[in-house]
Amino acid sequence: MRSFVRRAGRLTPSQARAIESLWSHFGIDPPSTPLDLDTVFGRHAARTLEIGFGDGDNLATLAARHPERDYLGVEVHDPGVGRLLLRIEREGLENIRVARHDAVEVINHWLAPDSIDELLVFFPDPWHKKRHHKRRLIQAGFLEQLARVMPPGARLHLATDWAPYAEDMLITCDASPAFENAQPGGGYAARPDTRPTTKFERRGLRLGHEVFDLLCKRTDWQPPQGDQPSG
Repeated sequence: MRSFVRRAGRLTPSQARAIESLWSHFGIDPPSTPLDLDTVFGRHAARTLEIGFGDGDNLATLAARHPERDYLGVEVHDPGVGRLLLRIEREGLENIRVARHDAVEVINHWLAPDSIDELLVFFPDPWHKKRHHKRRLIQAGFLEQLARVMPPGARLHLATDWAPYAEDMLITCDASPAFENAQPGGGYAARPDTRPTTKFERRGLRLGHEVFDLLCKRTDWQPPQGDQPSG
């Protein structure tokens, strides 16, 4: 399974310049062995991973709010990567690193076990048509892959404005032995203050879309011995 489909996007000159000049400091290229994030960030800190950060507004806002925390973002679309790097430069943010790669491979091959304390997946592609549901990112197998890089107690935060996908996420997470719903009584959570509203979300709300947040906590479940992550 791949976590994305590449789409054409116009890379502005400033975005292209940001990728060329800033990537060596803020970008992460495919490693030959799992990353030592203490070395990558130059310190030991709590770590948040956002998969599919889009234009980077959420990731940059969180990094600015919480300089004591490190943020790793995964996105494959160059305009979004360039836009985030421009904001990093403009605001002097030092606690963000960017991987321009498929998130499934990043999870399975780049990250060490128990290296991520919080994992965010906001507004992933809902793949509306039934025949495309198999392409949805949030599936049972992927949750098990996420669990490998998250210690017990780590938080998984999902959000979508597509109601059928929200229901599917809820069912999938409730059935996973690796995660438990952190909302008292189960179900969806009200949008926590830890998730900033973004331009994409505000547009959806203007269109009458309801936004669903799902907060889960990593359990102490471990995969059977001998199981290896697939990617």
